[in-house]
Amino acid sequence: MGKVIAITGKGGTGKTAVTAMLIRHLKNTQKKFRILAIDADPDANLADALGVNVKKTVGDMREFMQDSRFTASPDTDKQALFEAKIFEILLEEDGYDLLVMGKPEGSGCYCYVNNLLRAIMDKTAKDYDLIVIDSPAGLEHFSRKIFPDLDDLIVVTDESRRGLTTGERIRDIAREMGLKYKDLYVIVNKITSGRRDKVIENATSLGLDVIGTIPYDESVAKFDLVGDPLTGLPDDSPAVQEMVNVVGKLGL
Repeated sequence: MGKVIAITGKGGTGKTAVTAMLIRHLKNTQKKFRILAIDADPDANLADALGVNVKKTVGDMREFMQDSRFTASPDTDKQALFEAKIFEILLEEDGYDLLVMGKPEGSGCYCYVNNLLRAIMDKTAKDYDLIVIDSPAGLEHFSRKIFPDLDDLIVVTDESRRGLTTGERIRDIAREMGLKYKDLYVIVNKITSGRRDKVIENATSLGLDVIGTIPYDESVAKFDLVGDPLTGLPDDSPAVQEMVNVVGKLGL
């Protein structure tokens, strides 16, 4: 299995935008990674940020697999059927593949969808050099062992002291849960001019390792406003340029 990076943080911090910009950089780098991007948030915002039109999700697969218990013939190879459905929902994009969790159509909890996502990960993860996961706010997915052991857990926060405290809390909860990861990093998003040094000082006092300070970027705001994919951001965008530093610190 390749390197596994999960990006988390509370809602509104821009973790999906950060994930999209990370994938934008990685797919354009001279290093030819085999990348699997996973949108594990039921709201499925990563696909929009990447400009991908998604027609089939893990949620849709759940409906099919449950129905097949009643409609498939007794001699149906269930494993072959499962693998065929994986290829149906796995989107092959330019420079990466994308898997979207989505929402199940039927009623009930996400347990079955979570189990499907775990099974798909077990089946496909070995085929990639790099897996990048845009996870929902909170650590529920990690506590349920849906994802493999992580190399890097990245917490996206805003510039406020309160936002950084959220990063500290996620770190402490991850330790209490026994979540397995090699490194935990923080990316501070939408920093306003002149505040970077104070943000770094606050993070250091909390024992947080900041690997990125993404400035507020008007071009990102404009793309978000009209719904344009962030993969189209110009190379001279301050946010895009900061992602170069992030990738370097991740050793990619």
